[in-house]
Amino acid sequence: MFRLLTINPGSTSTKIAVYDDTNPVFVEVLRHRKDELAPFETIYDQYEFRKQLILGILRQKGIELKTLDAVVGRGGLVKPVEGGTYAVNERILEDARIGIQGQHPCNLGGIIAYDIAKMINKPAFVVDPGVVDELDDIARYTGIPNIKRTSLFHALNQKAVARRYAAEKGTKYENLNLIIVHLGGGISVGCHKKGRVVDVNNALEGEGPFSPERAGSLPVGEVIKICYSGEYTFEEVKKYISSKCGFNAYFNTQDVREVEKMIDEGNEKAKIVYEAMAYQVAKWIGMLSVVLKGEVDAIILTGGIAYSERFVSLVKERVEFIA
Repeated sequence: MFRLLTINPGSTSTKIAVYDDTNPVFVEVLRHRKDELAPFETIYDQYEFRKQLILGILRQKGIELKTLDAVVGRGGLVKPVEGGTYAVNERILEDARIGIQGQHPCNLGGIIAYDIAKMINKPAFVVDPGVVDELDDIARYTGIPNIKRTSLFHALNQKAVARRYAAEKGTKYENLNLIIVHLGGGISVGCHKKGRVVDVNNALEGEGPFSPERAGSLPVGEVIKICYSGEYTFEEVKKYISSKCGFNAYFNTQDVREVEKMIDEGNEKAKIVYEAMAYQVAKWIGMLSVVLKGEVDAIILTGGIAYSERFVSLVKERVEFIA
């Protein structure tokens, strides 16, 4: 029997689980309120807070660290890699600490996994980090020669649900054409062609649908005005578009359930913004169906917002003709 601790830090939660082989011993989702994370100036400052929560849950569940055979964390925004499993080493740790490709809680996954594994002299791994880059070359080009599109998305979840779907259908991931949407604090829409993500929005830095936290694609002229307004530093603008936009900017919450409650109470602004987010998700699904020349085996919605029947139905009514 092989016992594995898995750690998945996200924008609004830390998900942890212990597995004996493929059998879950327990699965826990630790939700983080906005005010809980507000005191931390940087993502890395959250490290000790999240680590202690994880260790506390393990004690509460009666899991002794010495019974673990390995620890796996959500991969961070390190240098681009192909999809797969990687042993955590010093290069991965350093890239994650400084956020070499951006600041996001996923940077803490490998760091926390490594430190817990080190306590018991066991290996630590990361799987399908958000920097998985399998883009077709044609997908990288923009109208500005020195600006290339980059692959930065929820690779771990997208690849996991793709493999699960393939197994349920009695086939292999590499045999399918899929469009997979991760719906969380950030939103990524991935085009999976025969086992490779050949096109996907940069879900952190202002591309794709807007989300509970992020700006998504924006009119460039208006962004230029903000940048040259003299009101913001470079770092402030980056943080703004990646964590303080979307529902946060409109309603001061990133919780979709709270926005749905506003809608139920007759808030028309909440209704149109909510529907606009679903509209943009559907539009990106349609865009990526063209990449696959219409040969789409399935459209899969995953992530926390996928539990909302209301949101899913808004997307589905626009895209169900595709697959």
